[in-house]
Amino acid sequence: MSATDSFGGHEHVFLGASHDRNQRRTMIVVGITALTMVAEIAAGYAYGSMALLADGFHMSTHAGALLVAALAYRYARRHARDPAFTFGTGKIGDLAAFASAVILGIIAVLIAVDAAWRLASPVEIDFDPAIAVAVIGLAVNLVSALLLHEGTPGHAHDHPHDHAHDHPHHHDHGHARDHNLRAAYLHVLADAVTSILAIGALLAGRFLDWVWLDPAIGILGAVMIASWSIRLLRESGRILVDAVPDKSLQDAMRARIEATGARITDLHLWRVGPGHNAAVISLSSADPRTPDQYRSALAGLAGLSHVTVEVRQAPGR
Repeated sequence: MSATDSFGGHEHVFLGASHDRNQRRTMIVVGITALTMVAEIAAGYAYGSMALLADGFHMSTHAGALLVAALAYRYARRHARDPAFTFGTGKIGDLAAFASAVILGIIAVLIAVDAAWRLASPVEIDFDPAIAVAVIGLAVNLVSALLLHEGTPGHAHDHPHDHAHDHPHHHDHGHARDHNLRAAYLHVLADAVTSILAIGALLAGRFLDWVWLDPAIGILGAVMIASWSIRLLRESGRILVDAVPDKSLQDAMRARIEATGARITDLHLWRVGPGHNAAVISLSSADPRTPDQYRSALAGLAGLSHVTVEVRQAPGR
């Protein structure tokens, strides 16, 4: 005898708690970045400044990556109730984050190659306009970073969840991280850090004649950006291939089910969106209960939004 049941009659909308807020903020940052990019390119052509042109075209890569993040939010919301997505669109943001991490890695490589070439073959730098451009870029990126910052763990939610289920739960913010927002944040943070490093290097070159410091700092910045890219690739990639998102949650589920006297024969746990995990549990028991009763034993576990339980009669009875 076996019985299988899952939460029924509810929509599989597993978007993050702050999805709409994050979408709005990302769109604002896209607008700020695009306007700055256009202004720098226009001014570069008008005044013949290669520094402005270079920074403007460099900013276009970040604007493109930020636009990917914004469109991912929009797509996930628009198709959130589309039955074609079996477990909703909560992982669209992780896919966008993975793509952004790849772009960030490419940017790091390009910066490193250009810096190494300049270190081997120094070029003349027009320090004053270059410093001005770096300051403008830093100001824009600091404003953007403030808009995209997720805040500290424990920040309040903007609105209730879009999904319905029949057990209460609370959120573990570490595992509820919005990787799409984090990817956008890392893009502006990377630009801000490179601007800070560039300002320091340019000032040293301007007043101390340390021309070599500018490309050397460029290589350092590239290494930092590459490390952020690799970490984001690893984190978002694990979610995309359905790696276990939280070993402690898996252990807690196993302990609670086995406390009822049942034996778990199969357990799968994966993330379906920021702050939302799904699970499929197969178990056997000499004195089996209903699937609803076993699910009730899991009530209150953080971020457990969708559970399917298969119950089998243990052999020998």
